[in-house]
Amino acid sequence: MCARITGNRGAKIMSGETGKSATAVHADATHAAEIAGGSRFEFGSNWTNFLKTLTDEKIAIAENSLRTMLGVSDLRGKSMIDVGSGSGLFSLAAFRLGASVYSFDYDPQSVACTRELQRRYGTGEDRWTVTEASVLDKDFLGSLGQFDVVYSWGVLHHTGRMWDALDNVHQLVRPGGKLFIAIYNDVGTRSARWLFVKKLYNNLPRFLRAPYAAIVMAPQELRLFVSAVVRGRPRQYLNYQNAPGNVRGMNRWHDIVDWVGGYPYEFATPDRIFDFYRARGFSLTRLHCGGVGFGCNEFVFEKST
Repeated sequence: MCARITGNRGAKIMSGETGKSATAVHADATHAAEIAGGSRFEFGSNWTNFLKTLTDEKIAIAENSLRTMLGVSDLRGKSMIDVGSGSGLFSLAAFRLGASVYSFDYDPQSVACTRELQRRYGTGEDRWTVTEASVLDKDFLGSLGQFDVVYSWGVLHHTGRMWDALDNVHQLVRPGGKLFIAIYNDVGTRSARWLFVKKLYNNLPRFLRAPYAAIVMAPQELRLFVSAVVRGRPRQYLNYQNAPGNVRGMNRWHDIVDWVGGYPYEFATPDRIFDFYRARGFSLTRLHCGGVGFGCNEFVFEKST
């Protein structure tokens, strides 16, 4: 089932038009001001660097992650919206699995990354649309209709208004459709300390950010390396892309920068997310929350028919 488009704005967006509206231009200016003021991490810049390392193997890892969490062999005949597409890797994975894909992101550079993957892999097909928008823009979301799969991995906690974003995305899911989200785990005062770390990163001069990230993560990375050596598997540390827990195909350095710098930063316990969506007519079909520490709990919900 393809996404239902309602109203003139939705039809215009789905036509593939890439010219920026006045709203998008204003959003760009706001985004730039947030970056300059240290209140937002440059996710798109990190994704631009990540794309330089993208391989067919990483794409296959992303495809397998979608199949596993959604419990499907492919997405043929389905529609998926990627809310906060980032690098575009998972939009590409869904596209290669056969879905009609709609991707959007608030960060202009992230949009550019997704469009680059669309250019590389989606040429000649009209089932992948990419645009720039915010998940907090209810008018925009209202123009899109509903989708079989709504996907937003590690995004909504970076909006600065996480609970509003969580509320907004559920309206994009068609009855019987699935919502696949990942939200940072709430580990109490330790999460509050990481909030401070992230705010400091974004207020540092640019030339200090990379060494700061390396220093912050050095103790943990050293422990991981020593553990791998003790187990006789140093290559497992070095070959981060293929590590058992790395189902998203990230490389180690881009993951570190994304974690240390990722701001705004909010978090929630699994039960709060579960209760939030149960009250909105969703049932939990899959959950991954064991041993994630500060990382993301993954949820797949299904909307009642």
